[in-house]
Amino acid sequence: MRKIQIQIFLLFFLGFQISFAQQPQKPNSVEIYNQIKKLNFLGSVLYLAAHPDDENTRMISYLANDMNARTGYLSLTRGDGGQNLIGPQLRELLGVIRTQELIEARKIDGGEQFFSRANDFGFSKNPDETLDIWDKDKVLADVVWTIRKFQPDIIINRFDHRSPGTTHGHHTSSAMLSVESFKLTNDPKIYPEQLKYVAPWQVKRQFFNPSWWFYGSQEKFDAANKAKFTKLETGVYYNGIGKSNQEIAALSRSRHQSQGFGSTGVRGEETEYLELINGETPKNRDNLFDGIDTSWNRVKNGKPIGDLISSIISKYDFNKPSASIPDLVKAYAMIEALEDDHWKAIKSVAIKNIIASCSGLYLEAVANEQEATPGSTLKLYLEAINRCSIDMQLVSIKTLPDNKTISQNIDLKNNSDKKINLQLQLPENIEYTQPYWLKEKATVGMYTVSNQEIIGIPDIIRETKVVFNVKINDTEIPFERIIVYKYNDGVKGEMYNFLDIVPEITTSILEKVLIFRDTKSKMIPVKVRAGKDNVKGNLQLELPKSWTVSPKEIPFDLDKKGNEQIFYFEVTPPVNPEEAMVKSIAIVDGKRFDKDQTIIDFNHITKQMVLKNAESKCIRIDLKTSGDAIAYIMGAGDEVPESLAQMGYKVSILKPEEITPEKLDSFSTVITGIRAYNTVNALANKQNILFNFVKSGKNMIVQYNTNGKLVTDKIAPYPLKLSNDRVTEENAKITFLAPNHPVLNTPNKISEKDFQGWTQEQGLYYPNEYDAAFTPIISSHDKGESAKDGALLVAPYGKGYYIYTGLSFFRELPEGVSGAYRLLSNIISLKQPIEAPKQELKQ
Repeated sequence: MRKIQIQIFLLFFLGFQISFAQQPQKPNSVEIYNQIKKLNFLGSVLYLAAHPDDENTRMISYLANDMNARTGYLSLTRGDGGQNLIGPQLRELLGVIRTQELIEARKIDGGEQFFSRANDFGFSKNPDETLDIWDKDKVLADVVWTIRKFQPDIIINRFDHRSPGTTHGHHTSSAMLSVESFKLTNDPKIYPEQLKYVAPWQVKRQFFNPSWWFYGSQEKFDAANKAKFTKLETGVYYNGIGKSNQEIAALSRSRHQSQGFGSTGVRGEETEYLELINGETPKNRDNLFDGIDTSWNRVKNGKPIGDLISSIISKYDFNKPSASIPDLVKAYAMIEALEDDHWKAIKSVAIKNIIASCSGLYLEAVANEQEATPGSTLKLYLEAINRCSIDMQLVSIKTLPDNKTISQNIDLKNNSDKKINLQLQLPENIEYTQPYWLKEKATVGMYTVSNQEIIGIPDIIRETKVVFNVKINDTEIPFERIIVYKYNDGVKGEMYNFLDIVPEITTSILEKVLIFRDTKSKMIPVKVRAGKDNVKGNLQLELPKSWTVSPKEIPFDLDKKGNEQIFYFEVTPPVNPEEAMVKSIAIVDGKRFDKDQTIIDFNHITKQMVLKNAESKCIRIDLKTSGDAIAYIMGAGDEVPESLAQMGYKVSILKPEEITPEKLDSFSTVITGIRAYNTVNALANKQNILFNFVKSGKNMIVQYNTNGKLVTDKIAPYPLKLSNDRVTEENAKITFLAPNHPVLNTPNKISEKDFQGWTQEQGLYYPNEYDAAFTPIISSHDKGESAKDGALLVAPYGKGYYIYTGLSFFRELPEGVSGAYRLLSNIISLKQPIEAPKQELKQ
């Protein structure tokens, strides 16, 4: 069991530590010194919240860098339910982006990252709803699992478990699960299946990390009685690196680019407060670890290690870090001899990194290509260079996953670069590279991960590695490196990506929702991409028998890896309305390939490959449209334009500088993308042009914006005030407030049935005050709440219509929700304004 536990932990730990695909880390002398100091501290803190960007990076940075504590952040979700300010990716693809943003944040603030299997299904108003959709027992099991693996002395909750209904239901749920876990993790009767891999563990203390926004304002927080709180002075300045703790935290926080959380660093005094909610009260209230042994004395036979590391610290030469290597190697051998599996695994990884840094030992394994298929042979180019005067020898090289050891016995003399070429035969059964939590079918609230050992690992699990076995002072030390692909960019210089294992062939139906408004057939394009040279086979589309596909299959022959070709199938829908999933399948040598490859590539995160089922949704729908050309002004990013094109509209994406009377003249409708008035500053100076466009007899449709940081107060030609009102229950009953209004009758007759099958939420950030010129069209509400009437507001303005809607079209259209298409068609089709009912400004 001991060996298994070490291997599992290393996988858990290294998933964070070496998950970089940009330049390899090359710490300077001060950073090395700080790592050695951290080596001598054996205390752990786990920070816990619900989402990426919930974490307090100031606290994490302070714990990791000032206190030298091993600090982790457990985010229960990967942020799949949020919005995206940098691209159109939503749901699981957004979760992949936000996962990487958290990993990048932890590289900056010094923490480690973990997750549960909880799926961020979107905003929730109370923890009861959250825990029902999440499957409380499974998420609680993941919290217990993480605690048992991480073994924190202290847990800090970001949110208050005692205030359900006052914040996002996910937030309160994270705190409630954390508090519940406190008494469970040390009980062997609780989730006993976990004890095959981990041991029970008792956390010493649990805190809540309050902030001014829990009190309503900074003034109220300043006035609150904090006499019983633990107080931490976190506004420290780190002389060695020239940054304040807050500046480091701001850099970490700014990794959350998809959510627009760029942060400006500050300097000076700053205090964080912690309220004890479970466990021992420290005698010295402001000493977080008071009474907890954080020295090597907590480990059997650990005291000599602590004494040796203390000596290394006292004698450290900032001008010659390599002088510490002999003692570091001794300490490494002593750590390896420990019986304690937990701290042995943690400190072994840490001290190996320190030894490599002190010596300038550079070890790298580079593949000759960025993608490879199972069973193929890879050319590897290895580099090993020792850049200090300490004698070293490269004894052997071990390749993974084939476990092949190749003897080397090469002397690594000071600054003598050794290059080694070898081949790696990939197994036929090697896993494709992809986020492991997306491999199995998920539910609305939970990802499925059947393998207990990998639950919580933050990143993609990569099997292709090289272990360099290096002898230093008669001690052999294994240094593991993930295989990368390296190339030179003419502008950016040296660039890194990880090696990805890909299918021999991937396919993609280019339209993810296919709309059939009548029984006429459509030509459906399907892209085929080769994962290796010389791949041939047959392409097929699979649909229910009520749909007709011609031809039955199409042969393909791609001679070069990376080549792509598009083929067309003619698909004829049934007579009656029907929805069906269409799948594209490639048959190669009798083997079925059914994956669609998606690449996510942004500068601030590691390039990601996601493999999903190659499928799209076909909808035979009773849909009538009128109107023609639409100008779409992108906001935070969505896929609505593609959906409009599927409906038959001609859609043009307008840049802000293109919003001129002359340019708009050729369009019948302007639509602003989600959060456009939060993100497109230039719109503030374009409102008169847009309102005159409406006045001339055209339509303007504004999709939801948040009520904070609007680029202009006048987003409508009449008074309109946004609120936090939202309807999170996607199936909440709809009441038609204006049943005779054209928007519900022309050209499609809208009924309650059109609001069935909506996903994640009905809508968000509805206006709650608006001018009498607006007609509210529908009303709905979540259970136990008052009616929300601001989901769809229509106002005649001049000869045209201005429409504001908080309905979540940006979620429903890409999911192929028929009613959303029908209602949006009616909004676009509005003609000849009717007289608005007279009413007072709605409060």
